[in-house]
Amino acid sequence: MSSPKPLPLHETLSSLPPLQSTSSTLRAQTRSEIQNNASIPILVALDDDPTGTQTCHAIPVLTTWSVAVLSQEFASTRPGSGFFILTNSRALHPPAARALMLEICTNLQQAASAGGKSFEVVLRGDSTLRGHFPLEPEAVEDVLGKSDVWVLAPFFLQGGRYTIGNVHYVAEGETLVPAGQTPFARDATFGYKSSDLRDWVVEKTGGGIERERVVGLEVDDIRRGGAERIGEVLMRVQKGSVVVVNSAAEEDMDVVVLGILKASKLGRKFLFRSGAAFVSARLGIDPIPPISAQQLGLDQARGGLIIAGSYVPKTTAQLQALRDMAGEKLITVELDVNKLLEGKEASEKELEHALQVANTELQKPQDVLIMTSRALITGSNASASLDIGATVAAALVSFLVRLETKPRYVIAKGGITSSDMATKGLGMKRAMIVGQAAAGVPLWRCDEEGARWRGLPYVVFPGNVGGDRTLGEVVERWRV
Repeated sequence: MSSPKPLPLHETLSSLPPLQSTSSTLRAQTRSEIQNNASIPILVALDDDPTGTQTCHAIPVLTTWSVAVLSQEFASTRPGSGFFILTNSRALHPPAARALMLEICTNLQQAASAGGKSFEVVLRGDSTLRGHFPLEPEAVEDVLGKSDVWVLAPFFLQGGRYTIGNVHYVAEGETLVPAGQTPFARDATFGYKSSDLRDWVVEKTGGGIERERVVGLEVDDIRRGGAERIGEVLMRVQKGSVVVVNSAAEEDMDVVVLGILKASKLGRKFLFRSGAAFVSARLGIDPIPPISAQQLGLDQARGGLIIAGSYVPKTTAQLQALRDMAGEKLITVELDVNKLLEGKEASEKELEHALQVANTELQKPQDVLIMTSRALITGSNASASLDIGATVAAALVSFLVRLETKPRYVIAKGGITSSDMATKGLGMKRAMIVGQAAAGVPLWRCDEEGARWRGLPYVVFPGNVGGDRTLGEVVERWRV
């Protein structure tokens, strides 16, 4: 079987059937459906890193999941809405990720039952296909029971992720590159070869799910047949199937959601593995413009703090562009990863230097970038690579915990980095998604008691989102 070829972006998109409606119209229909139907379950998005909040606003994200916490959240969640739970499971070894899924789903089940609530789960994962699959959906079903259909929907417009002809693509400039041919597919822990999602499912399940059981919702059906057609297809597919959602525009995802709602009314039970776009479409959330410095009322007496631990090539390019754009307005401290891994004494010396510089410069006020050295260090296998990442993340957390000067804001670059900075560095247990700092870049705010620096604007900047200048543009817009 030949591998998919790269495609010209604009020519490919323009060759597809025309859209029949706008996203705002379709999402208004979705809101009407979910808010006026008491049988529609609350949507709980289990996010394997914090970046899945990148298309939402005015929705809470939890970082703890006791039965008491979940009971309170179910009670305060309005009909048709939902909430996120940050699991950060992508940073865990498979046994720990499975145990976490079992624990969270057990607690969700108990809390929902006690409160008389119904819910359904979306496993929000990486739009470039990295993560614990099929381990996580299998664990969810072990607690909540078998679903009729798994829905795989990695489309994410703001990140340039398109699924066309069942092949998942990453836009690089003006070219659609099959995902299996990108650096993401060479991930040391979650690497893969297949770009056709039917083959990807077979590959990741080790043949446990055969290709014949993976069915595509084609763009032609979505755009020509609408929600009625999608609902019919979803009712017709055999139980135990995996459905691939082809999408090349937000409107495609909106139509699919309306079709899913129709099938759900008729009794179909779904389990979703998706990128960020599905969650906002399912909740009928319209996009809003990026949040400005004026809206945030940023403290002009302090510098901004950027912490970067992501190693994907896009992050490295963005960090270089940030430094070039900011010039003397930015102080950079590079933490040598080899020294962080060397031992306690060498690691402590690196951190002490970073803390001294940051505490001094933030008070001037001067923006400060704390970044790990850019040479990627991997272990001998996937497990060892995860351990290296955990050690580096722990060092970055230690830096933030010990930092004495409150910055104007914190931007955390990379999924695992931003999760640990939020939960371990800033003590967030429940935050509100304010909106986005840039397209696909979530902005959180935590006003809960017990959190460090309550009300601090906190930016979850994905490692693989935006152009080379996006990070620099956010810092520039938010500069004093």
